[in-house]
Parts: sequence; C-alpha cells; structure tokens
Amino acid sequence: MQIVDAAMDPARARALQAALGRRPTVDTGTPLPPFFHQLYFWDPQPPVALGRDGHPKVGGVIPDMGLPRRMWAGGRLTFHGPLVAGTAAARRSVAESTAFKEGRSGPLGFVTLRHEIRQAGRLCVTEWQDLVYRPEPDPDAPAPTPPQARRDEALWETADFDATLLFRYSALTFNGHRIHYDADYARQVEGYAGLVVHGPLLAQLLMLLAERQLGALAAFEFRATAPLIAGETAELCWDDGAAWVRAPDGRQCLQASAR
Repeated sequence: MQIVDAAMDPARARALQAALGRRPTVDTGTPLPPFFHQLYFWDPQPPVALGRDGHPKVGGVIPDMGLPRRMWAGGRLTFHGPLVAGTAAARRSVAESTAFKEGRSGPLGFVTLRHEIRQAGRLCVTEWQDLVYRPEPDPDAPAPTPPQARRDEALWETADFDATLLFRYSALTFNGHRIHYDADYARQVEGYAGLVVHGPLLAQLLMLLAERQLGALAAFEFRATAPLIAGETAELCWDDGAAWVRAPDGRQCLQASAR
C-alpha cells in the first residue's frame, strides 16, 4: 500500500487548462475538472531509481512482472464527489490484481492498481488503473492490425498533438516515460512510428467532452487500443455515452464510456 498527500495547488490545474487551449478557470475552492487529479500525487524518484524508459523502477506498490515495456492500457473511475482545488487530499494506492497472459507478441503481464482519493476524510474518487507489461519488440514480427473506429458519432471535434503539448503534459503529470518526448527512443527501442500521445491525455480530453454533454460525471471507463502519434490530428467522437478517438487513417486509438 502507498499513501501520497497533495496540496491540490490550483495553479497546476490552470496550467493544464492553458496547455489544452482552454481558459484557465480553476481557483482555490473551485471543483477540479474530472481526471485533473492526475496532476497531483507525484512520487518523485532520484535517477538511480528510474528504469531505462524513464519510469520509476517496479517494486513497492507495483510488483515486478519481469517484462521491460510498460503501457497504461486503460482504467475505470467512479466520481463520488468533486475534488476541490486548494484543499489537501490523500491518495491510497494498492495493487488489486496481477495476471499473466500469452499475447500475439509473447507474454504479457497485467497489473491493476486501485487508487482512493479523499479530502477531509471524504472519498471523492475511486480509480482503477490498468497497466500492461510487454517483452522487447520483435523487429521481424508483423505489425498488429489496429481496430477501425466507428463512424456513427453524433458529434465530434478535432485535436492536434505536437511535441510541445506532450512535453507540457509529461511535465505537469511528472511522467518521465521517454516514448512521449524522446523520438529516437520511441522509434529505435520501443518500435513506435514517433512520439506517442499519452493515453491518459486522450482520456482526459474525452472526459471533458463527456462532461460538456452530461454535466458532472458519475463514472468513466476507457481502454487504449492503438497508439496515436504526435503530429496526427485526432477526432474525438461522442454518441450517447460512448466516446472514442479516431486517427486520420480511421484506426481507433481509445474507446470509452461515460455516465
């Protein structure tokens, strides 16, 4: 178990709003937009405690799955009540489950973390974070075929992702994963076509889209299905509680549901 305290500084939330091209509105006492708690509860580690990918080495709350490559595969959130900017909060984290499966590229390790975030003793958010660990990429293996996204959305909006936005989001979330800022590493070591857009950043934008349609969210669930690469213009799609991210070639990068 791990417990991390955070002051919930409203300036950090305003910085994310600005990075996303939105008007900074969060101040002390303001309810935070959904998923903005990702800006807080940092667990900073010295360089010696980092892996080659820039993430903290496994151990502690995250068990060692014996596989080198990490990806945030998805998650689920229940919003019990709003988190308020400027009020101290505590996050309690545990590893709820672990599993190994055999995938097309070899063994896969799955870890589900459960986070409970409280302010003044009140449970505000329960979050399940699904991580997947994979073996080294096989350069001779055929690229997986990504799923194709739906095209029956009721509404959609476009979003662009450049290296500056990825850098700023990494900085605000204290995410050192090199696939988001080191293009040579992303291509040569991890086998991607370029810098990878953060899955949680895509989920964040879909949550804000869902909030505009539904009002305050009670729950949100998302799953990453294919990487979106910096420089690609994505379409953020919505239809009756379902949301998804569509890449320029039609592939589905993230699917989600909200209520």
